[in-house]
Amino acid sequence: MIQQGALAVRAQLDAGNITAEALMEQTLNRISAINPKVNAIVSLRDADALMSEARAADAAPKTGWLHGIPMAIKDLANAKGLPTSMGSPLFAGQVAQSDDVMVARLRDAGAIIIGKTNTPEFGLGSHSVNPVFGATRNPYDTERSAGGSSGGAGVALATGMLSVADGSDMMGSLRNPAGWNNVYGMRPSWGLVPSEPMGDSFLHQLSTNGPMARTPSDLAALLDTMTGADPRQPHGVDAPPALPQIGGGADGLRVGWLGDWGGALPMEAGVLDLCKAALTEMETLGVTVDALNAPFDRDAIWSSWITLRSWAVAGNLEVLYADPAKRDQLKDTAIWEIERGLTLSAMEVHRASVVRSSWFKAATTLFESCDVLVLPSAQMWPFDVSIDWPRDIGGTAMDTYHRWMEVVVPASLLGLPVVCVPAGFGGPRDLPMGLQLIGRRGSDALLLRLAQAWHDMTDWPARRPGMEGLM
Repeated sequence: MIQQGALAVRAQLDAGNITAEALMEQTLNRISAINPKVNAIVSLRDADALMSEARAADAAPKTGWLHGIPMAIKDLANAKGLPTSMGSPLFAGQVAQSDDVMVARLRDAGAIIIGKTNTPEFGLGSHSVNPVFGATRNPYDTERSAGGSSGGAGVALATGMLSVADGSDMMGSLRNPAGWNNVYGMRPSWGLVPSEPMGDSFLHQLSTNGPMARTPSDLAALLDTMTGADPRQPHGVDAPPALPQIGGGADGLRVGWLGDWGGALPMEAGVLDLCKAALTEMETLGVTVDALNAPFDRDAIWSSWITLRSWAVAGNLEVLYADPAKRDQLKDTAIWEIERGLTLSAMEVHRASVVRSSWFKAATTLFESCDVLVLPSAQMWPFDVSIDWPRDIGGTAMDTYHRWMEVVVPASLLGLPVVCVPAGFGGPRDLPMGLQLIGRRGSDALLLRLAQAWHDMTDWPARRPGMEGLM
């Protein structure tokens, strides 16, 4: 049942064909059978308590479309009564006293929070491994990475342990794991889904929460639940519900293919070929696909990004770094980011923001002739789960722990909406890859409409080559 997707489960619950109690039992049985092999769900609550909560849901009036549906929250967000480790030994076992804004909205819609999903320490890096819970493994090849930082969520969806999931995205964290796990992930327009009203809420505009799912309709439904400005935060925006807008097909949409950014981005063999084949198939939906030249200087975008990112990370984690005892428990990449951020001058941050503004202006011009821009969801296939991060792509050395993820930066830097859709399987191990569908700000529903048309034609998440033994 849970493999049908959240809206399909909702319909079965409403029809009386299944109870929340039976759904919870199926969910816990599936987690028991699969999770030990992939390590996607962590801090799982007591089974008796969850079954009791499910029975209470059956006896209560429906509170929303998620009523009685199990969800696990990414372990960067607070869910009252559950640990929020953020993958760090500094916070292991620390129990949240309240829900974050997004989690409260999920509960208000009726979700039963069963545990957390695994993530890298503080969400840094696209490989979901940490010293508290270990590594999350790709279900299509358990010797490979599941991506991150929403890697646990992606794997839980791919294996049917969850029907819908939340995540967050600064540098591809809703997109890279979606692509590598053959599911859908969405980075909404920045400001559409609020974060927490704490610390700076004016300057740092890089990260956002968002939905993951096995269908675009579930993605849209969860987005609608998460969406809505928080009056305590200055940049929030409201939007009409996306779910009613995703039908109608994709005929007439104009797609611009950015590929490897004019040869500037190294790509592992087979990635571009698979993505171009998927776009050729997408043309049968009535979309027009045109290859585009690199629209902006790659090095300028990267320099702006790593300046603003390190500045943001230092702002969040400097208090830990300032304590020598706590600093000793931070991973090397976190220390690297913090130290970079602490050395930045105000003028360096200003210059990075000017570049960002120039790229935004150039992107606006691009959208005059294209409705959607497309890039691969990653520059390489899932790598060995035992390494911390890839040192090269096809012989090109990576100079930072996150340079191999550079393909996600153009959209992240501008706060543009992106829906990552499955593109199929390839590479030497026949593993999943995705496409980033990128739109102008506010075009979230349009991207979901294209994704829904693509899903109706392909339904890639229903195809699971190599996962038969796991399932």
